[in-house]
Amino acid sequence: MKATEVPAIAGAYLFEPTSYADERGFFCRTFDADVVRSVGLDPNAFVQDSVSRSVRGVLRGLHLRSGAGESKLVRCSYGQIFDVVVDLRPESPTYRNHASFELSGDTQVTLYIPAGCAHGFQALTETADTSYRIDRPHDPAEDVTIAFDDPELAIPWPLPVTSMSQRDREAPSLAEVLKHRES
Repeated sequence: MKATEVPAIAGAYLFEPTSYADERGFFCRTFDADVVRSVGLDPNAFVQDSVSRSVRGVLRGLHLRSGAGESKLVRCSYGQIFDVVVDLRPESPTYRNHASFELSGDTQVTLYIPAGCAHGFQALTETADTSYRIDRPHDPAEDVTIAFDDPELAIPWPLPVTSMSQRDREAPSLAEVLKHRES
């Protein structure tokens, strides 16, 4: 497994596994504590694993946690997703940058998203399973959502949105969220 820094988002990493394929399919390690530790992250800090299943065109996000935030490892375990990270850490050298990635079950690449960054994704295949490893128990009182189509971010979502939660549909703009965080 190889760890690669994401230049557009300070502190973000892609963890690319080595895949072994044969006539049966493939095998790869999707988490390696030593590799995670090698980039300065504590592999024991992750306390919850979750999975979501989405159909083609579903958009989830942009989601953020208030308070101490939450770091997470995100991987598309089946299918393919267009994944987006937005750096909302005012002290970060990449503040307000965003980066996008195509994550897929074929590659099993894992994206590490630092606390203070917003995250969202869109399913690109008929079925897409997205796995999360999170460093804090979920507290719905800390949930923050930003409009996926905020013109300031201008994220180039690849497909028309076929479905999203009511919370995501009614999400405020980035400017509104930042104004609220500063007050």
